[in-house]
Amino acid sequence: MIERGEDEGRIADLESEVAHLRQALKSRALIDHAIGVVITIGGLPPEDGLEVLKYISQHTNIKLRVVADDLVRWPSTRHLTRSVRLALPHAIEHARRMRRHRARMAEGGDLRNAPQ
Repeated sequence: MIERGEDEGRIADLESEVAHLRQALKSRALIDHAIGVVITIGGLPPEDGLEVLKYISQHTNIKLRVVADDLVRWPSTRHLTRSVRLALPHAIEHARRMRRHRARMAEGGDLRNAPQ
């Protein structure tokens, strides 16, 4: 038989897990929204949007969620964090280069001219 204290501990664990999952859903919705902003301004296909966000996050050392929040607020505030503003065009160009590279590879190209 399960003791009352064990039940309370399990309930607390489950409540914590639910709170964590709710936060993850909010973060994912924010990231999806930011992908929409990125693909719109960059003229990119949807599958490249997350790569742009990751590139910015990695090259600015800003958490992905924070980058996403900055980009989602940008259309209404007309303000981007300086580091995100500077990294965004590079990230978009990188995504375009990678797309061209993948297309060449699919056509039987070689790796000698692979983008960095």
